[in-house]
Amino acid sequence: MRNEAWQTWAEQLTTGITKVDADLRVRWLNGALAELLGSGMRSAVGQPLALWLRAPDELAQARRALDESRFVQLREATLSAFDERTLQADIALQPDDDGGLLLEVHPLAERSRTASPLSATLRGFAHEVKNPLAGLRGAAQLLQRRVDGAELQALAGLIIDEADRLAALANRLLHHDGAVRLGAVGIHQLLDRLSDLLQAEPSPPRLRHDYDPSLPDVHGDADRLQQVFLNLARNAVEAGARTLILRTRAEHGVRAGARVLRSALRVDVIDDGRGVPAELRDTLFEPLVSGRADGTGLGLALSREIVREHGGELRCTSRPGETVFSLYLPLERGHE
Repeated sequence: MRNEAWQTWAEQLTTGITKVDADLRVRWLNGALAELLGSGMRSAVGQPLALWLRAPDELAQARRALDESRFVQLREATLSAFDERTLQADIALQPDDDGGLLLEVHPLAERSRTASPLSATLRGFAHEVKNPLAGLRGAAQLLQRRVDGAELQALAGLIIDEADRLAALANRLLHHDGAVRLGAVGIHQLLDRLSDLLQAEPSPPRLRHDYDPSLPDVHGDADRLQQVFLNLARNAVEAGARTLILRTRAEHGVRAGARVLRSALRVDVIDDGRGVPAELRDTLFEPLVSGRADGTGLGLALSREIVREHGGELRCTSRPGETVFSLYLPLERGHE
């Protein structure tokens, strides 16, 4: 994404974003962070990060992220605002292409007041995708009316349905109506639809299904769970996978955060791609972490948040030639 376009996108976010240079001085910040810190956007440029992030160990971690060109996540960091307030925040520090750092700031107090557990960053992203989705849907409608043959019309219909599904997700994020809408969901139906979507792509992977047909429905949000499966499958394809195995099983005594699920449905997405780089395995599900130069680092972070919204967990094991993403969902109503 070009720098001007990126800044336009970042300015629309309600999440605080800033860029600092190699001397840890502010090069740019968005309005959300300026408001959070009680500073004007222009007056903040050129100031040292140490004015906001005063704890020596936290500054040392920022310097390490810069010197070692690595992602660092600061948990419950202390920020000093310009009106003498003190704030607690989680801060993601990511090296950028200009030799500095990109910081994404999530105030903890703000997070606890937010109705939706999905981040404000994702609401900004939802805003950006609405117009392209509308154009995509319109083009697919024209194709559906003009092409001959049931197969081509069905493919156009698939595009329309997916555009509608993503537009609905975007609207719910933008309107802060982000709570999970639970209903009976047939996991195998979602996986079959995933297969249809993948087979419609130009160079689809080989697909194998290993389902336990005795598994019951889960209580979940079908659209969001479909997005998780799409994210996992697309990541696998982009990692060079030529074969995907979709496997479902029942499992007992699964730990999901502080809970232990007595009974859970497990979905494994298994691929034969390059695997997860060793340096990314500890931070794989963090925002802004990606193994690709053109990656956003949002897909897996979003997937884990969606699964946790459902009271479940998302895990990964990986080696070259075999990567397994395992999604666990509670089978008991009410997430125990």
